[in-house]
Amino acid sequence: MDINWYPGHMTGAKRKMQEDIKLCDVVIELLDSRIPRGSKNPDLTTLAAQKKRVLILNKADMADDEITGQWKKYYEDEGYYVVLMDSRNRKQTLKITDVVRTACKDKIERDKKRGIIAPRPIKAMVAGIPNVGKSTFINSYVGKATAKTGNKPGVTRGNQWIRISKDINLLDTPGILWPKIESEETGLSLAFIGSINDNILELTELAYRMIIRVEELYPGRVLKYYELDDSEVKEDILYKIAEYKKCVKKGSEPDIEKTAKLVIDDLRQGRLGRLSLEKP
Repeated sequence: MDINWYPGHMTGAKRKMQEDIKLCDVVIELLDSRIPRGSKNPDLTTLAAQKKRVLILNKADMADDEITGQWKKYYEDEGYYVVLMDSRNRKQTLKITDVVRTACKDKIERDKKRGIIAPRPIKAMVAGIPNVGKSTFINSYVGKATAKTGNKPGVTRGNQWIRISKDINLLDTPGILWPKIESEETGLSLAFIGSINDNILELTELAYRMIIRVEELYPGRVLKYYELDDSEVKEDILYKIAEYKKCVKKGSEPDIEKTAKLVIDDLRQGRLGRLSLEKP
């Protein structure tokens, strides 16, 4: 299943990020805790190579605790500052202030040595792929709605500076992917969590592939949720789920397309329980 989505506005957004990143001291990148590898933009790794890096493993409340802990250590060993977070929880978002100050301690010390009484505020770029929760994080962190939010990719389109405190300014940026997703597994992971526009996907096949991935990693999880038995893990599983959800067309025919959308939404909203779709 070849999955790629790179609409025209992302090209312009990347170009603007290349310009703005020169002004920033630190880059805060949000990842989805369920796919910390798949949601990490390789282009951003290149663009921010000379900057301090903070990774937020967002939606940690939906991911497998043990595996998320492994990812935290994995990225810390690579030199990142890593924070686990549910960005809807303001107490958790406020932890970023101390992490950013720690990441930029060299800059702060340089300002002190130069005798700068009113140091230049730390400029932090907030970046991430579509639908990873950047705007939710920013609104929660600021304590009011300053960024548009939505449950589909492509809501944020422009860059905007937001003053957090006297010493920290945030730059909100649009969610962007990279031009070519080489790995089928990564493409599927991004589609599972809603970072790819559903309109370009074959959702019935995506639902099947999602069920297979979850059952491989968490045997019995899908069956238990939809009250199915082992004998029903076949190609007709969506028909069985359609029966369970009473999802039918006129004439009592199972509505497989609608069922596929419901199954995908069950994963995205965490109804299948806490799970991680990638391991370090």
